[in-house]
Amino acid sequence: MDFETILKNRRAIRDFQNKEVPLSILKEIIQDTCLAPTASNGQPCKFIIIQDRNYLKKLSDESKKNLLDDLIRNPNLPSKQYEARLRDGQINLFYNAPCLVLFIGPKGLYSLDVDCGLTVAYFMFSATSRGLGTCWIGLGAHIRDKEILAEIGVPSDCRIIAPIIVGYPASIPAASERHSPDILKVVK
Repeated sequence: MDFETILKNRRAIRDFQNKEVPLSILKEIIQDTCLAPTASNGQPCKFIIIQDRNYLKKLSDESKKNLLDDLIRNPNLPSKQYEARLRDGQINLFYNAPCLVLFIGPKGLYSLDVDCGLTVAYFMFSATSRGLGTCWIGLGAHIRDKEILAEIGVPSDCRIIAPIIVGYPASIPAASERHSPDILKVVK
């Protein structure tokens, strides 16, 4: 698949086949991911692969609980729009995907969010080139229970930046409408 095709075909996938993604393919994708540019070539992202669907549900429930607690303290948070879904015990934030890859990095690193964003893009493009679908589940990053964090291998000096679900798409949604670039000015 050429790069232009990858760009045009990558979608947020939330509907997956009941098919496991081989660990060897995930490792190849992560190897490609490490080619992403990062500030001062720091390459701060680390990866945790979770392929246990029951455990993914546990992580989903933990994130939902924490997001609802946040809404009690501050009902004006942007996550308010998801409150009904967060209260639904049957909803899995990770869409019952066969795999979750957590992108983590050191707390306090100034460039971490940007470094991780670039790294995730490479991950998504590499996965797309292999016929896999991905989706960044921002609501799934709210795992705070120290025991759970330790169980999944998040070091205490790191934080979760990007929970990315990955699997073989059961269906691929149509492309969303895209507007033309909004170039504010060209200075010559």
